[in-house]
Amino acid sequence: MSTVVAFVPERTSWTAVTAVVAAGMVAAMQVGKGLIAGPLLQADLGLDLTALGWLTSVFAIVGVVGGMPAGAMVAAIGDRRMLGVGMGILLLGIITGAASQNFTLLILSRIFEGFGFLLVVVAGPAILMRIVGSGRRDLVFAVWSCFMPAGMAIAMLTGPLFASWQAIWWINGLVALLSLLTIIAAISPSQSRPRPSAGGFHADVIATVKSRGPVLLFALFALYSLMTFTLSSFLPILLVALGTAGVLSALITLSNVIGNLAAGHMLSRGVGRSRLVITAATLMGAAGLWIFLSQSGDLLTFTSCVLFSAIGGLIPATLISTVPMLSPSPAPAPMAMGLLMQGSNLGQLIGSVAVGTAIEVYGWTSGAAFIGIGALACILLATTLDRALPVKEQKKA
Repeated sequence: MSTVVAFVPERTSWTAVTAVVAAGMVAAMQVGKGLIAGPLLQADLGLDLTALGWLTSVFAIVGVVGGMPAGAMVAAIGDRRMLGVGMGILLLGIITGAASQNFTLLILSRIFEGFGFLLVVVAGPAILMRIVGSGRRDLVFAVWSCFMPAGMAIAMLTGPLFASWQAIWWINGLVALLSLLTIIAAISPSQSRPRPSAGGFHADVIATVKSRGPVLLFALFALYSLMTFTLSSFLPILLVALGTAGVLSALITLSNVIGNLAAGHMLSRGVGRSRLVITAATLMGAAGLWIFLSQSGDLLTFTSCVLFSAIGGLIPATLISTVPMLSPSPAPAPMAMGLLMQGSNLGQLIGSVAVGTAIEVYGWTSGAAFIGIGALACILLATTLDRALPVKEQKKA
């Protein structure tokens, strides 16, 4: 195992920040394309709903299993190199998928894409920690946290413009290639060389999972993701009466960016992290319960979904920017970020699979139970977030 000596620059390289955020968005587009291309895949390859479910959930499975190992690879090999490798693997998966003639090869390509996605979203924050001045970190991490909703929304809005799913794959391959070239050109390698850590990989894993902070962030992100995917998994059903459900789903997803950017602004002005997460979880819970339990009109339901997504954006931006503060030391910070991603993907799996089963067995209103319990647990855990921060950060909060 190797680590990188922490270095905080005096100035922020905005060109490199843009390249990193763009790489994250390109990776997120690969999640969104699987959702929007479903009908085309069904028509061309004869896939059923179960097969389509595997094509979208494989990203979450890879993330649950590989989050911390991906962080270890980033720390061992270098952040810029692993971002490039991740985008390269993503590109390989996209090209393989575009040429697939059957489900077996297509699912294999999605596994490659999932692994590439994971390396990109773990290496990206590691680079930002290195190239962003400390006074700008909350703002920049808030911008970074927009990569997922922005990338998915782009995929959902542009997907219907193409006549075949292969065209969607090929255009995504071109975008991934451009992103890879941008990474090479715009991001400078670290000035410090990786060096072996005293205890190696296992010691860093133990230190990370035994630390209160990273585990707390893991749990909070899992709960946020559970609430988010409980709703997003059923947005097409909720919005079918309004028509153009795909466009409305994309707009709801894109509204999450508002919360992400607002969190960066408020954190930079000294608003407490616990307060932001508690406020967001409370409003998400209220909006989610209203959506699943009320008999309101279609327009009010859509408005509630936008509010749920926009307010919810406060949480990922807050948690992601907190990772460097709660890592047991600078060296395993990428591993702590990988643990956070494992929480995100665990919540996604539960939200997509368990909630679907519950609604099928117990009815539509059972979705409210997942939202309500998730929000309450998130609020209770968030009350301890500020106390987990270093003393100097507690004083700011």
